[in-house]
Amino acid sequence: MLEKYRIKFPKKKANDLEQNEEFCFLVDSDAQERKILFHEYGEIYKIQGLYEQLFYERLKCNSPAKVAEALKYSVSQVHEHFSELRVLDLGAGNGMMGEKLRKHGVSRLVGVDIIPEAKEAADRDRPMVYDAYYIEDFCNLPMQQKEDIQEWSFNCLTTVAALGFGDIPARAFIEAFNILQSKGWIAFNIKETFLDKSDESGFSVAIRELILSEYLDIYYLERYQHRLSMEGQPLYYFAIAGRKNADIPQDFLKSIDL
Repeated sequence: MLEKYRIKFPKKKANDLEQNEEFCFLVDSDAQERKILFHEYGEIYKIQGLYEQLFYERLKCNSPAKVAEALKYSVSQVHEHFSELRVLDLGAGNGMMGEKLRKHGVSRLVGVDIIPEAKEAADRDRPMVYDAYYIEDFCNLPMQQKEDIQEWSFNCLTTVAALGFGDIPARAFIEAFNILQSKGWIAFNIKETFLDKSDESGFSVAIRELILSEYLDIYYLERYQHRLSMEGQPLYYFAIAGRKNADIPQDFLKSIDL
């Protein structure tokens, strides 16, 4: 049985902090407090069970289940079989999304993340989930590694709670999108404010343009509660699933200054 940790949230109100600035204190047996930012994934993954206890037990994160549901629903609309999906799980972390996909019976499942601690945590906590796991920067993917990854013949791309906030840039997401076979499936989630036209950041513009482009057909879009903030307030995201029509050209990136 995994150890239960004593997690303490700060008294500072959550609305004084951006989502990527949230943090908690991990309190040890001597009552010593260690500050950990929610986006310090490498540090969190090193402590077995902390990610699950913090985000899924305390903050009620629902995104892996919701995005898997969106994908399953979309595939069913064209009477294809979920068990035939060969999935590239981008920003795979310690395998929470991979575990959901594996339970649904995908054919092949490969994880990708940029930090070694993610793979180490997945190997430690969910050793039977992924058929392979790569540590790569998809903004600077060497040709040899790209060719190795393409040999899996992926027909599905997933990414959960990893777009925005500097975790997975739009350029990396588009690189993964282009690795997919024609008519491959895409399922991801994104914070609701990133789809608001008032957000003029490069990432937000890129995702909005992609959703509305001829490169992707949307089959599923739903606003839902991603998790709670550290103050207990709901944080809303969109779950999105669709089908690739064609590779995204370099001109698309230039047009939005990425």
